[in-house]
Order: sequence, then structure tokens, then C-alpha cells
Amino acid sequence: MPLSIPNLDDRSYQQLRDELVARIPAHTPEWTNYNPGDPGVTLVELFAWLTDTLLYRVNLIPERQRLAFLRLLGVKMRPASAARALVAIGFAKPDTTQSQRLAPRTTVKGPVPFETLDELIVLPIVGELYRKRPLTTDEQKTMAAKVAALKRLYPAGGEAVPYVTTPVCADGRPEPDGVDLISGTVDQALWFALLAPPVKNPDFTAIRAALSPTEASGPQILNVGWSPALSLPVFGEGAAPRPPVPHVWEVCVQTATGAVGYRELKVASDGTSGLVRDGIVRLYLPNAADLFAPPNDVATDLDAGTGERPPRLDDADKTARLLGWLRLRPTTDLDSLTVSWAGLNAAAIEQRQTRTNLIVGAGTGAADLEAKLPLAGIDPGSFALEVEETGRGFLRWTAIDDLALANKDSAAFELDPEAGSVKFGDGVRGRIPARGARIKVALLRAGGGQAGNLAAGALTAVDAPSAPPLKVWQPMVTLGGQDAETLAEAEKRIPALFRHRNRAIAPDDYEELARATPGVRVGRVEVLPRFKPQQRRFDVPGVVSVMVLPARDTFEPPYPRVDRPFIEAVYGQLEPRKPLGAELYVIGCEYVPIALSVGIDNPSGEQSVFTAVQDALRKFLFALPPGGPDGNSWPLGRTVKRRELEIVVSRVEGVDGVYGPNLFTRTATGSWQKVVAADGNESAEIPLLAWQLPELMAVVVATGAAPDEVKPPAPKKAKDGLAIPVVPEVC
Repeated sequence: MPLSIPNLDDRSYQQLRDELVARIPAHTPEWTNYNPGDPGVTLVELFAWLTDTLLYRVNLIPERQRLAFLRLLGVKMRPASAARALVAIGFAKPDTTQSQRLAPRTTVKGPVPFETLDELIVLPIVGELYRKRPLTTDEQKTMAAKVAALKRLYPAGGEAVPYVTTPVCADGRPEPDGVDLISGTVDQALWFALLAPPVKNPDFTAIRAALSPTEASGPQILNVGWSPALSLPVFGEGAAPRPPVPHVWEVCVQTATGAVGYRELKVASDGTSGLVRDGIVRLYLPNAADLFAPPNDVATDLDAGTGERPPRLDDADKTARLLGWLRLRPTTDLDSLTVSWAGLNAAAIEQRQTRTNLIVGAGTGAADLEAKLPLAGIDPGSFALEVEETGRGFLRWTAIDDLALANKDSAAFELDPEAGSVKFGDGVRGRIPARGARIKVALLRAGGGQAGNLAAGALTAVDAPSAPPLKVWQPMVTLGGQDAETLAEAEKRIPALFRHRNRAIAPDDYEELARATPGVRVGRVEVLPRFKPQQRRFDVPGVVSVMVLPARDTFEPPYPRVDRPFIEAVYGQLEPRKPLGAELYVIGCEYVPIALSVGIDNPSGEQSVFTAVQDALRKFLFALPPGGPDGNSWPLGRTVKRRELEIVVSRVEGVDGVYGPNLFTRTATGSWQKVVAADGNESAEIPLLAWQLPELMAVVVATGAAPDEVKPPAPKKAKDGLAIPVVPEVC
């Protein structure tokens, strides 16, 4: 029988009162007034209330026992994960000409507080991004005569390649589909125009002075934010760490002969791990007097924008504000280098609050001392605690995962980040703080939760006490916030913890550990032992493939897919816990696109019936719970059968008859082809391989016979772009 927890508080106050009143005739027959105003009834109600309160407290005993059992097991609930993002910070008054230093952990104000992670020197410049875009096919046709004339004007040893100067991340907005610096440019480079603020008569002398090195602090540092476009890994790619992209950052300078040259910038730090993830690149700037911007006016310089020179700007206002150029280019041949957003004066932020130098308690001389911290959801990586020692002041103690591993002389403590508490040793396993010794938290960063997942533009200001005032541009959403684990969730994790002991051996171990990956919402996990995804082959010894899908609450296409950060997070959770000789792959799903058409008899004629049929089919074929035939998602490799779909439609309320359904698969040209079985449409089906799932892209519901075709979705219209001539007309 199931082990259910008894409810000791199973009677309400009203039930207790009624039972007492019902006993009155048996014990005191002369008492006949049971009205609420009677003094005796008032006493009865008082004792009923006291009994109800006592029963409530008694019912807490099982809860207390469960908590005590969790503590004996050493099971700590997982703390909240903090959301992160990249932002750009600039001056609220554009005429500011001085630089301003922001220390790490500066507060960024919003619906929930964020903090910067690293130092940022806000410089009084504006950065705009450009690329040398090759001509499209239509542009080549319309500009053929002009291009031919340009080739005669600029004789080149090789083939002359015309381009159009095109903004990237215009107005600071990210590129939805990303911009490929390899196929989307003629020079495989991204150009940052360093501009003075858009004010009348900017003070170039003061701006250059703010960009130049100082005797006190040395060279100025420019923060460049970088966010590569999220790519969907091909099936079987895995989650091995991506190698850094060989690249170089350069500024445009003028050589001794007056020609245009480039000087490589020294990188102070690279938080992007070589342009492969979101982060900040910090660059040492040269003396501002060395920054050079070649002329953009072809009447003054015929070679403006040609060859290795920066792209030509034909906007007179921007040309007048141009201070110099920063160039990013790879130093090796690449197939692709796609950027979603980049910007200057950037900072990485995290949804946490910082507290320093807090006295949280004092030693009592007793063993197993616990001290409560003022906040929960602690970041273990930055937490620092000190204990006062006689004649030596406050000394740093070391955090340890389990005090059972400490010796009697270890100045160690155990941190529970979710509960916000620290525990000290018993004199045998870890030292005991001396009686009266103060316990101080030197540094504490706490926060996190889904409340930190904000839309773009939600953060607008910096809480910096010094002038001048600053403002924030938040181009992208903040991601990664996850609430702390609840007690019920922790209890569900206990059986799995006893099974796998934080080690991935059996398939269930891989599944349970993958679902526990912090910072991501895992919707489905499938473990494929001995399956090598690159070869689509089973029975490969030593190989374990873990297929994961992110959680989703709707059944609409496209179905959920994993991106690189998601796969890397799950891989980082499983890799240190797998056996030494196991070859681990964390992969997404290979979807097979399908479409359906079905005819129904709908006597009511209500549109809701057609919608209900579509919803039922989408739910039946969905890849995540509560979809699938049994409500636990569509099984891997299960064949899609017409007869099963017919039953699903027939169960929808309001449907009196079903015609079809017809099944369609996608052809190489993108159209839909009807599936017809050899013995007729009645047994039509779409077989799937053991690593595949169906993706229902279109459902057509009609009255009467099922349609024999499904129209493909209309092609996306090209975005209206600003026509920029290759060479402006010059009189």
C-alpha cells in the first residue's frame, strides 16, 4: 500500500463546536439554551477554538519530522539561479566629456535589482557598428553599369568587389537572425565607428583627453559587449566546449607616410572565451591623438572607403562626429562568425544584491553552531566569512561541502545557500568558534528567481551616487532566473539521490541528473544507451547519448529546440558525474515535419469545434507532456498512424463524423506530399526512426471530405531596407 502521511488535523472548529453542543443533553439535561449568547455556549466555543489550535500544531509534527529527516540526510535544497544579461551604459546628458568609473557590483535599478559583475569605465563616446555588405543579386543587376565604371576608376590587381556600408545593430537593437561576418561582408570584419555624442559643437579636445591614458591609472579601458547569435546545433553535434575564435582587435591609425594603418589593441580580459559566448571584452586604448578616421568625402580623397580602409560613411553629421575606427576581424579562415549584438561601454549584469561586513552572530563555545544569514539564495562562489580570534582580529574561514571531511584544526564552515545559513564544526570535524567570538560576513551576494527574467528595456538607470547621471540601454531580455527548490521538490529528489548518489551510471541516473540542471527548464529527457548520434548508429560500446528538450507550455509549432547554451548547461551537469570511460553526447531531437487535413461533420457549425479538433491533434502529437497518446509526450520512433488520429478527432465534443485524416510529409522543395499506403488511405502512416519525433506544422480542418492538399506557409517577405548607393553621385 502507498505510504501516505496522515492528517492529524482532520476536524474543523465548527465540527468540534457542534460535537460539544451535541453532548450537552447527555451530561447536563437541564441546560436547554444553546444560543450563541449563552455564557455556557461561549465556553464551549472557547474550548473548541483551543482544541482546533492544538490539533493544528500537532499536525506540524510530520512536517517537522520530514525536515529533520532531510537534515540528517544532508540534503540541501537548490538555491535560486540569477538571471543575467548584457547592457550598455552611457551618460544621461550627451554633452558630458569626462569618463566615469563604475566599480563592480554597482546597482542597476529595475523591477528587481541587478548588479554589474566587473569594472566599467564609461567613456564619452558613442559606438555605431557597420559592415561592408556585398551587393545582392538585384543590386548587381541595377548597378551593373555603375560597378563597371568603378572598376575602371579603381584599377585593381585582382577582382574589384563592390559593397554597401550597412549598419549592424542599428539604434542599439540586436539582430534577430544575426549577422554573419564571413558570408555577410566582403572583408570578414566588423567595424565600430567611434563617434562624439550627438550634440551641437562637441568638445573634441575634452573627449580625446578622456580617452587618453592618465598618469594615475594608465591606459583607458574600453568595454565591448559581444553576444553571438544563438545557433541550433545539428543533430548529433554534441556539447563539447567550443574552441575560441582566433581574432584581433585593431584601431585605425595614420602611418608616418600618411597612409592608413592599423594597430593591434591589447586585451585586458575576455569574458567571451574567444567570441563563443555572451560576455565583455576589455581593450586597452591607445592615446586618443593616435586615433585616425580617414576622410569620407570622395571629392577630397578619391580612395575613401576602398581596399583595407574603413567603410565610407555618407552621412555628413556622423562624419563630422567621427573620432576613429575599431575593427574586429578573425585571423583564420572560418565558415561562419555570427553576431547578434555588440556595443561599447557594455557591462554584464546579474540579478543579485551585495552585502559586506555584516556581523551575523557570535560563538557560544558549543559544537555544531549555526548562524542565520540576513538573506537567502546565496551565491557560493563569492561568499566570504570571517571569525574573530583573540589577538589576531578577523580571519577568513574556508567553505567546505561537508564538515565530515574536515579535521579538528580546520577553520571551515558549511554553507547552505538556499536557506541562508552557515554551520560550524564540533571540534572533531572542524573547529568551534570561541565563546564570544564575532562572526562576520565579509561578502555576501544573494538573489535570483524567475522574477529576474525581464523583457528588453526594463532596466533604465544606474544607482551610482557620483555625478554625472547615467542611463542604461538593455537590448536583450534577461535570462537564467529560476526559483529556489521547494520542500516538496526536494522530497521527490530523495529517492533518486539514494539511487544515483550524484553519479550517472544507469539510464535513470542520467535522466534525473539532467532534469536537475540548474538555470534551465528541462521539459523532456531521453537516454539512448550505445547510440552515437553523428552516425545514427546503435550498439556502439561506451557511448551514452542524452536527448533533452526545453520546457514549453503551448503546443504550437515550431516545437521546442535546444540551443548551444542549453546543451552546454546539461553537458556541464552530466560530464563530471559520468563514468571515466563513458563517451557522453548531449543532443537535441531530430524532428520530422508533417501536416494533417481532416474533414468533420459539425452540426452546430460553431468555430470552436474546428479549433478543438486542431488542439486535440496538436496535443496528441506533441513532444512534451501532457502531449502524446498517454499524456507523457510522443514516444521516440513511434509511427504516426492515420487510424489513431481518426480516433482522436472522433472523441472531440461536437464532432459527429470524421473523414480522413490525410497525412502529408514535406518534400525537398518545401511543399506537402500526401501519404498513401499501398492498400489505400485507411492504413496510411509515417514511420519514424528511433531518434525521431513528429513535428506537426499545419492542420487543416474542413466540413465534409478531408482536403487532398495542404498549402505551404506563405514565404516571409523581405524586410524593407534603406537603399544606399555604392558610390554617391558627385558633381
